[in-house]
Order: sequence, then C-alpha cells, then structure tokens
Amino acid sequence: MGMYLNPGNSGFEEVLNGDYIDKTGLIALINQRINTPSKLVCISRPRRFGKSYAAKMLCAYYDYTCDSHSLFEKYEISKDSTYEGNINKYHVIYLDMTNLLEKAAPQKLIQFIKDNVENEIFATDTNIKKGSSFDQTLINAVEKTGRKIVMIIDEWDAPIRESMVNTKEYLLFLRMLFKSSSTTPKIFAAAYMTGILPIKKDGSQSAISDFEEHSIIEPDEFAKYTGFLEEDVHKICDKYHVDFRKMKKWYDGYTVGEVRSVYNPYSVICAAKKKKYTSYWRQTSAADNLLTYIEMDEEGLQGDIAQLIAGETIEINTSSFKNDVTGFKLKDDVLTLLVHLGYLAYEQKVEILGEGDDEDEIIREFVHIPNDEIRLEFSNILKMTKHEVLVDLLSNSKKLLQDTISGNEEAVAKAIDEIRQMNYAPTYYNDEQALRYVIKFAYIVCVDNYMKIEELPSGKGIADVVFIPRKATDPTLVIELKGNKSDTAAIQQIKDRVYPTILKNRKGKIILVGINYDEKTKVHTCKIETVTK
Repeated sequence: MGMYLNPGNSGFEEVLNGDYIDKTGLIALINQRINTPSKLVCISRPRRFGKSYAAKMLCAYYDYTCDSHSLFEKYEISKDSTYEGNINKYHVIYLDMTNLLEKAAPQKLIQFIKDNVENEIFATDTNIKKGSSFDQTLINAVEKTGRKIVMIIDEWDAPIRESMVNTKEYLLFLRMLFKSSSTTPKIFAAAYMTGILPIKKDGSQSAISDFEEHSIIEPDEFAKYTGFLEEDVHKICDKYHVDFRKMKKWYDGYTVGEVRSVYNPYSVICAAKKKKYTSYWRQTSAADNLLTYIEMDEEGLQGDIAQLIAGETIEINTSSFKNDVTGFKLKDDVLTLLVHLGYLAYEQKVEILGEGDDEDEIIREFVHIPNDEIRLEFSNILKMTKHEVLVDLLSNSKKLLQDTISGNEEAVAKAIDEIRQMNYAPTYYNDEQALRYVIKFAYIVCVDNYMKIEELPSGKGIADVVFIPRKATDPTLVIELKGNKSDTAAIQQIKDRVYPTILKNRKGKIILVGINYDEKTKVHTCKIETVTK
C-alpha cells in the first residue's frame, strides 16, 4: 500500500471509529458509472460537508490491495447489486490536493505528483515499464496488472484557488489524464473529484469539461449524500444526550436539491461533543475571506447583505457566476460564491406563468442565511465592516436600540423614518408587512444579542416582532405595528392581547413599543411603555 497509489482502507477505518453516519449509498452511484461515458464525476460542496470522508470511503472500497468487506458489511452499499462486482477490484490513485500543496513547491507540484505516483507503481511491480509520458506509464501498469484505475482527487480546485500555482500547467495535467479519447478509456474505470467550486464553463477549464458535475446548486441524485440529514442528527443527539431542538436551530437550514434540513456535519459533531452551541466556522479558512467578499462594491450588494442579516430571503441569478473567487462582475456573483462556500442557503422555486397552451415554467432562485451559526458569523463581520452603508446602518441601529430602551419615543420614530429612506428598504408601505420589513432593518443590531421572533402567538392574537434577549440582564422588546391608526392603539393591542404574559418566565424589563405610520402625513409615531417583572 502506498500514499498515492493504492492507499488502502486505514483512512476509512479511522473514520468508522468516529461518529460515522452511513453514506455508503454514494458508492452505488459511482458503481453505476464504472466503465461508462459517465465515469468522470465531480462533486463540489462547502468545507466541512464530508467531502474528504467520502474520498477515503471510495479508496477503501475500490483498492484491490486490501479486503474491505468487514468495513462495509453492515452498511447500505452491502445490499446493493453492484457491491460484490466492484469491491476491492481496482488500482486507486488518491490525490489530496490540499495536502500536496503543503508538500511540494507550487511550481513543481505536477512533477511531484508524477514522480511519486510512478515510483509507487514501479515499487509494486518491477516489470512495469516507464512510459515516454506519465499517461503511458499508467497504461503500461493497467496492461501489466489487468486492472484499471479509479482516480480520486480530493479538493481538486485547491491549486486553482492558489494564485502561486501554475494553473495552466495543472489544467494541462488534467487534460492529459481525462480528455484523451484514446488513452483515458484504457486507464480509468472511473474518476471522482471533490472541490468547493464547480467547474468553469469557459475554455480555460475545458480540460475537465467532460466531468459530470454535481454542485451544491445542482446536486441531482447526490443530494442526500451531502452533509447530515435530519435523521442523522437525531442519532448524534441521542448518542451524546444533547437537545435536538437547539441543534436544529443552530445548524439546520440548508436545502440541497430536493432534500431539506441539511446540516454541516463538522458543526453538529463539535456541538454534540462540547455540549456548546456556537459557530464552528471560525475554525475554517473560508471564514477569513467572508469580510472581503461582503465589503465588495458591486452595485446593490450592501443592501442585499443588510437584508440577509435582517433575516430576509432574496432572489438571485447564479447564471453569471464564473466559478472562481476573483472574477466578480455582479453582486449575484458574490452571493453565488457565498452559496458554494456554505454561508448562504440556496433554494429553487418553480413558478408557472400563463395558462393552457401559453403556460410557461420559470425557475426562480433564492438565498438566505441558513441558521444561527452562520448568522453569528455575519453578525461578527458586521462589527468589523468598514463599508459606509453597513457602518451607517449599524451605527443607526445601535442608537435606535438605546433610544428604545431609554423610552425616547421621538428619536425612535425619527430613526425608523431614516431607515425607510435607505435604498434597500421599501420606500412606500403598501401593507403592514412592508412596515415590519423596515423594523427588521432598524433593529439589525439585535441579531447578535437577541433572538428575533416574528408573529409570536399568544392566547388572543400575534405580536408583530419580539426580540428576546440572550442575556437575562437585557430587556425584552415587544413591537406592535400599525398603519393609519395610532401608536397608542398599537400599545393597547399589546395589552389587550396580553402579549407580555407569554413571556412570564422571563425576568426583568419588557419594553412595549407601538409604532404607527400615517400614510397621509408620511410620518411615523411611537409610543413606549416599560413593564418590570
């Protein structure tokens, strides 16, 4: 067993010794593609969503130098009709590109790969002849041993994301392996690549355009093998005796294809083991770049970021994205990148236009911040931002919160009006929902220290917006909104419908805020009362 050629099953065996959730059904999907025109597969997912675990699993399953039956016998793949026909039947070449970038000088990366793989080939069988080129050596190895190769490349796009690496040379290397109609079928039974970014569609990466691609946006049948599903998280919670409801609140929120309630496995395991619900994204390199991306000046981006932080879902267009981290032309490019990095959850909705023969179907794309973990990351970034729009919004929101707590009704009404004048909030109110929309922006500073609940039910109605503090020393805010009535009526409705009683277990101050907007005068008014418990 080698490091790059036929690495064995020890990597997957170690995975099984941890909190393994059965994802072996993925193997059946690859088996279906063995020695077919669809044998080249690329899976792109955010960091910490199980890509490397899957790569180690495939190594253990296909590598002929080990017997992995005992590792797979109790999992889903062992019941599949393709199981016995492919287990431990192939040579495996395994390249962890992130690891390789740490071992080889960037300008010598490709030669380092060729030399090490060839050395391991010759070490396994001295009768294999060195070819005139790397791919010819692979052909010689396949012909001599009678076994084709399953190629597994983990984090295939890492060299492309590293500016110091000769991207052209790397893509030519991949072209040599996977683009030749005369040599590729002779060498490979299948190839499986993982990465963060999907494959570019322009000519610069035509070397890998033959790969069947399944991204976080278009996962197809690979969707259910992305991250943890709800039933998986239940198992983890039962094992570690932790609260599933808190786990769901903190880490649920992703939709992958048709699969809803997808969780980041790394965060779930960390939270379960440490018994602590917080953000574990700060331990990833992706987190370092978030501030850079959200401070970009693409037109309208800051308004969208503000909407997302405030809890809104926004519509985007992913079609212009060039699948890199630098070539941004539109704000949608940045937002699409944040989907691939895992900072935004993505969802498609089908809308039917017209009727009968004129009926047409369009797909609309939406993104939102998925859960409390990622919302905390955005909240931390909001504190560090230097972009004028976000700085002004945060500054105004801090003052608004202080004025609300101190009961400065005139200042609160004025602040709400100023927020409405900003270009990302609805300038005109056509219903009460529009007013609620502005309120969420106005109190955006609360995303860090408060839990926001919209339309909190009580025995006699619903409160429009309630901010429940995470710290017992902070006051609770109950906000009621009215249009063309009065702020006094809003306060009275809070009292009539006994909204504060649903917060009876909370200690300290409960601040009742009534806000009215008069359509004729275009003026906001505010009434504030404090209840002490």
